[in-house]
Formats: sequence, C-alpha cells, structure tokens
Amino acid sequence: MKNTIILLLSASTSIILAESPEKRSFNFFNPTPNHLLRELSPDRPDATESPLTVDAGRFALEASLFDYRRDNGAETYTYGQLNFKAGLTHDIDLQTIVDLSSDTPDGDGFGDVTLRLKYNVYGNDGGDSALALMPFVKVPTNTELSNEEWEGGLIIPWGISLTDTIGLGLMAEFDYLFNEDTGDHEFEFLHTAVLGFDLTENTGAYVEYIGIAGEHDYQAYLAGGMNYAVNDDLILDFGVQSGLNSAAEDFGFFTGFTKRF
Repeated sequence: MKNTIILLLSASTSIILAESPEKRSFNFFNPTPNHLLRELSPDRPDATESPLTVDAGRFALEASLFDYRRDNGAETYTYGQLNFKAGLTHDIDLQTIVDLSSDTPDGDGFGDVTLRLKYNVYGNDGGDSALALMPFVKVPTNTELSNEEWEGGLIIPWGISLTDTIGLGLMAEFDYLFNEDTGDHEFEFLHTAVLGFDLTENTGAYVEYIGIAGEHDYQAYLAGGMNYAVNDDLILDFGVQSGLNSAAEDFGFFTGFTKRF
C-alpha cells in the first residue's frame, strides 16, 4: 500500500504525494481519476483534524460506530456519528456531521447537524507538511438533544513528517459555543498535539494530548488508538481517551471506519 512516500495512518499526519498540475483541472462535476488520488487521510479517530482534503469530485464517509463516554458516573452512548465529505475542488471539501442516535442522561435521539468547509492552504499533494483552515457552523435541529442554539468556530490543523515512520500533528480550534448554565454564548479554545507512528505496512498508532480552555476550568486529556488500512479506500480504527484533571471527562472509548468512494 505504501508508495515512495510514507503513509502515516494516524490520519492527521499523512505525508504528501508530489502534486501533478493536471489535478487542479478536476472539480466536483469532473472527478479526480483513481490513479491521481492522494493517500486517504481521515479526520478520525484522533481529535486532531487532518489538513488534507478529499480529492475533487470524490466522496468519503467517516463513521463512529460506537462512542462511549463516562463522567462522574454519568454515561453517554452515541451510535452512528457520521461525517459525509465531498471534494468540491482540488483544495476544498464540504463536510456534514450528524449524530444518528445518542443516549445521554438528558435524553436520547437525533443530534444537531454540523457543516464544515475545509480549505487546504498548502501541502495537499506536495512537501512534507500541510496546513488547512476549516470554518464550521452547528445547525440546531430542535430535537430532544439539541440546545436549540447556533454555534460555530474555526479549526486550524497542521501536520509534518518527522521521520520516515513518525509524524506530528498540531491543531488550534476557536469555538463560539452556548453555555446552558449562563444562557449566553462564550468562546472556547481547543488545542491538540498528536504523534502518529507506522507500525507495519497497514497498521498505525497514535498518542495525543487534548486541552480545552474557556470560561470553565481547564480540561486536559490523554488519548491514543490504532487503525488498520484494509485497502487504499477503507481504514478501520479505535481509540481511548482519559481525563487528566478533575474538570475533564473521565473516560471515553470509540471505534469506527473511514471509506472513500
């Protein structure tokens, strides 16, 4: 599965194929052919997003089949969180994220919908680093699990190759979120750092730090996981997350897949 470059399966730290000028001629209505596709670089399972986009005219589905969270004895189960991706141009993809079913202490059912637009600033198909800008907006669905408020923000992911088998990903995320306790919107800053490792030709692992700062107490997390590339268009994954301080959520486990079409 590897080309002359290295595929770091931790998603956020993929090394980049050399860019072909021909690729920029493709768009949503004129799809990129198979022989020009870049390596599949999902945004999951780590919290650090990938700076690479889906190729123009191609699609990807990222699915969290099962997501479990526990905090102070309260448990949350989410089944089928889906991220539908569509490559609009060489450098831009559109993402639609939905929670098909969640079971929480506050209720259960369908969640809100998040729309994201990822723009690759550089590195989609050339060099050993990449940067992207990803504005997003959460659309309230007014269901039982919805807070009935619009939210949004900007995500800035960056990745670089450190060695032939190790990659580093960094991300800054600026959020404007609704606080149900105060009844007002407030700003939150999420930041991550992830190291991805090639273990075998098809298997990768990652370890990650996640921090969240805002009006609330600072939250710190340590996460890790693995993924397995079944082929060039299908990756299976799982991960765990543990809170490092009392303000952070205690524990999380998640598993899913990424499929390209």
